[in-house]
Amino acid sequence: MERSLTRGDRLPPYEPLPEGLDMEGLPRSTVVAVEPGPPPPPPRDHLAWSLCTTLYANVCCLGFMALVFSVKSRDRKVLGDYSGALSYGSTAKYLNITALVLNILLVILIIVLIATGTIALMNVFHHEPEYNSFGPT
Repeated sequence: MERSLTRGDRLPPYEPLPEGLDMEGLPRSTVVAVEPGPPPPPPRDHLAWSLCTTLYANVCCLGFMALVFSVKSRDRKVLGDYSGALSYGSTAKYLNITALVLNILLVILIIVLIATGTIALMNVFHHEPEYNSFGPT
């Protein structure tokens, strides 16, 4: 005779013990408590660096773009999306590095232009005019 299983007639997830065998003869189960390891450190968002780049060295608006990506990274970190936060944070880092390199090159260029312009102006102002030897004496 076949029985169809309904929600009330479920089979137990274990086998019943055979007759005449008690729990004393079977091994006891062992419970091992596994403590979770320390959580991974949250990804860096480079917000302070982006803010300084925006305020002091905003070449081609790279500092502002880095600030936007840093804020996006912080939002993702708050939401628990660590992979998105890592992606936005690394983009902010690369934008900050690019802005820093461009600023260093710009400062070097300005120093070179000032130095060469100063030397050229010094030569113009210190150049003594030559007197014509055919004029009155």
